[in-house]
Order: sequence, then structure tokens, then C-alpha cells
Amino acid sequence: MKLTILDGYAVNPGDVSWDMFKELAQITVYPRTTENQITQRIGDSDAIFLNKVPITDEILSQCPNLKYIGVLATGYNVVDIEAARQRNIIVTNIPSYSTNAVAQHVFSFILHFTNHVSVHNESVQNKDWINCPDFTYWKLPLLELAGKTLGIFGYGNIGSKVAEIAKAFGMNVICNTRTPKENMPPLVSFEELLKQSDFLSLHAPLTEKTKNIINKDSLSLMKKSAYLINTARGGFVVEEDLAKALKENQIAGYAADVVTEEPMSKNSPLLGIKNCIITPHIAWAPLETRKRLQGIAYENLKAWINHNPQNVVN
Repeated sequence: MKLTILDGYAVNPGDVSWDMFKELAQITVYPRTTENQITQRIGDSDAIFLNKVPITDEILSQCPNLKYIGVLATGYNVVDIEAARQRNIIVTNIPSYSTNAVAQHVFSFILHFTNHVSVHNESVQNKDWINCPDFTYWKLPLLELAGKTLGIFGYGNIGSKVAEIAKAFGMNVICNTRTPKENMPPLVSFEELLKQSDFLSLHAPLTEKTKNIINKDSLSLMKKSAYLINTARGGFVVEEDLAKALKENQIAGYAADVVTEEPMSKNSPLLGIKNCIITPHIAWAPLETRKRLQGIAYENLKAWINHNPQNVVN
């Protein structure tokens, strides 16, 4: 059996190994694959792994030997699921592998805004403390999380983990979700979530209903002292509206691990705004998390080979 990995660099830039998959198949690994290389590289492969390489109906029509597509991520919108189903091609994903890592990233953003560690370290390294007449000083206001309200939009695995951490900090947690559960924080309307939150963290799936849900109207409902955190999808946000709101201090800050266009465009309206923090889609990427992802991908492929596929999305 032939397995081709189309964009392996994101999961494995060299610090983990693909060797386990050699037990199951003859493998070929490409660090990256452009759109005009996809069909040629798939060739007569029985199975492929991909992360962000788009697999369309047209591509599938040119790869008659393909029987299995393993998406090396939780989201699988890069694959034409219906076209794969019609061709009896199994598509699997990697659920719940990054919950701890993404929740951790959320709080790295929140603590950036409350403690300003990098700002104060830079100040100390610039000898401001050496030249200070007092034993202490602060460059920006410091905030205590206890008693603050964290709003969570979308209460799946990651949203619930974020709530758990928030409670350890003594925060009040409220949420808005399409799938209520038992023992969850108080459920409020989206409008109330916007109005009440001191920190608002986005964790819902990106759908037609949630696309552009953060816009000039929703931003106008938030507290001027509120911070917005987005580790989910850039498509939640109308970036032009958000940039304007940040420049006019309608909200206190925005931190995101995702943007609408990735890699980020040089024309992004969010570039160069002082109260806007952006990381390059790394919340999912700790070493332990990527090893876990590979392990699940291995088990997915093995289960399919044994005619008992798991984590199937079509």
C-alpha cells in the first residue's frame, strides 16, 4: 500500500518521526505541496495524509486509486467530503488532540494582557529598574483575574477546558453554545455574552451562522475594558471592523492565533495595531501535541486497513 503525505512539514518540521507509518505502508513525505502539484504527487497512492492541501472533486476524479484521506487536523473543510463519499473514499480527522495546548494558549494571551510580562522584561533589560528611585514600578495597569467574567463562545472540548482553567483563577464563567450540556457554566444569549464578558474567548465551529459574527455591531456591545481572544478561526471576525474598534479603543485588546487569510496577508488590517497580539497559528503545535496527533493518525490508518475505520467524517 502506498501512503503519500502531502504537507508534512507543519506536523513534523524535523523533531518527530514518520517511521511508525512504515509498518503500515510504503510512504512518501513532501514538506509542502502546491495546488498544481497535488494530482501528480498523489499519483497511484492508496492513501494520503494532508493538513491544509485542498482536495477537490476535480482532483479526486484524477486519482482513481485513492481510497483513504487522513486529515492531520480536527477541521476537514479542505476536503470535498461529498465528492469523497460518492467515490467511497474514507476521510478521517484527528479529534480532541490539541485541547490542552489550545486552552493553554488562550491563557497565555489573557495573562499577556493582565501582567504585561514582555513589556516589563524589556523595561528591566533597558535598565529602567536600575535607574528607578523606587523598589517597584509598572509600565501598564496590572489586572487580577479573580472575579473577572470570562465569556466562552462554543462549549466543546476546548471551551470546557478553558472554563476549567478560568475557575482555577477564580474567574466567573458564562457561555453561549449551540449544544448545551450538563454541569456547564451559566448559559446566556450571544448579546449578553458580549455585554458581560471582561474576556471573551471564541471556540465555536466556523459555519455560515458564525462567520463574521464579530463585527461592528457585536463589538459595539462589548465593554471598553474587554479583551477578545480568538484561537478558533479567523473567519469569525470582520477584520476591518475589529481594526477600527481597536484603534478607537472600543475594546481594550484583541489576541488571536488565527486570521482570515493564512499565511497572513501583508495587507491585513490587523498589522501594526498596538493593542492587537497575533501568533502564527501555533496554539496546536507543542511537541507533545504533535506526537499525539501522529499517534491518532497512525491508529486511524491502521483501523481503516483492518476494515474498522474510526474518526470517519464522511
